[in-house]
Amino acid sequence: MSQKTALVTGAARGIGLATTRRFLADGWTVAMIDRDEPALMAAADGLTGAFPVLADVSIPDQASRLIDETLARSGRIDALVNNAGVADFGPVEDTGFDRWRRVMETNLDGVFLVTQAATPALKASKGAIVNIASISGLRASTLRVAYGTSKAAVIQLTLQQAVELGEHGIRANCVAPGPVRTKLAMAVHSPEIIAAYHDAIPLNRYGSEDEIAEVIHFLCSPRASYVTGQTIAVDGGFEATGIGLPALRA
Repeated sequence: MSQKTALVTGAARGIGLATTRRFLADGWTVAMIDRDEPALMAAADGLTGAFPVLADVSIPDQASRLIDETLARSGRIDALVNNAGVADFGPVEDTGFDRWRRVMETNLDGVFLVTQAATPALKASKGAIVNIASISGLRASTLRVAYGTSKAAVIQLTLQQAVELGEHGIRANCVAPGPVRTKLAMAVHSPEIIAAYHDAIPLNRYGSEDEIAEVIHFLCSPRASYVTGQTIAVDGGFEATGIGLPALRA
């Protein structure tokens, strides 16, 4: 019960899975949360120190249950990584309210619900919260009316959490990834889009899931003990370049 525990949502793949592995490498216990049961069980298989919890963060009862199950297994929560998200892109005029709500309920509501349910445990541990936003929450881009707005709201929610929970010793920060070389991104990004991203990113490449995980882990560690209320863009300098990408308008 004395071993530190991290709770990572959206842990079945991508940044969430990379973050899980980074915590495990440092000797933490990790509660892996996801709503995709086959992917979650496959991801957790063979990861010593991790345990899967099947739950949908956008549903209030399930958000509360996943905290209860984590505490029943580990007895504490020292770090909460709100990573679960929906990437659903489309033009403003073609984004119906059902599509808007589908994005908001996971990307924003889920962060609110899980953090609220975890707050008593985080108070007890004087733990850390890291919310995963996106570079799309810091700068507008085409086809991201729901996604970008949800991530901008996550950044503001992080500030609220930092201000209100700081007196309890809880730190809250946000990571805003830029273009990341995930299997999904490589499957849907055309050669033209990939080339345009490389041109617009000062480091001339996509980031990796492991690079994002390193920053998340740092923000949850004692090395970041005086860091709260911050949004760190892990984007190879993409935000600094300013304008959007014409290739993405197609």
